[in-house]
Amino acid sequence: MAEDMGHAMTNKIQPGAVNVLVIEDDEIDVEMVRRAFKKSNLQNRIYHARCGADALAMLCGGDGQGQEKIPLPCVMLVDMNMPQMNGIEFLEKMRREPTLQDSPAFVLSTSKRSADVSAAYAHGISGYFLKENVADVVPLLAIYLNINHFPL
Repeated sequence: MAEDMGHAMTNKIQPGAVNVLVIEDDEIDVEMVRRAFKKSNLQNRIYHARCGADALAMLCGGDGQGQEKIPLPCVMLVDMNMPQMNGIEFLEKMRREPTLQDSPAFVLSTSKRSADVSAAYAHGISGYFLKENVADVVPLLAIYLNINHFPL
């Protein structure tokens, strides 16, 4: 790892090498995200988990049903309202995992409730976006993926 003036630096990762995990129980919303990525010419591999429990399994060692472990770095797009383990429960558990605690997570939800927004930010999200704005959110993510330095 390179050092600059005594500080460790991160290595710049190619934008397409960052994986994206969409944690969403609604297949239509997942397809909406996939289409927005395609329209923005993003080449990132997109994984899909139907709930927070499935996402943790995929991030920590595969889902036990043939799904491989998702390689890091990985940016997560998290829905708030899902069965089995909702978005807040997922964020709580993710932040306790040493290998995942620094991973960027963005909420993509229909909820405008200030309590949901506050709870999500209290769990270290990088941004809270409404699904109705996904066409505007994905180009912002493209810029983020292009200029952000991810920990290795």
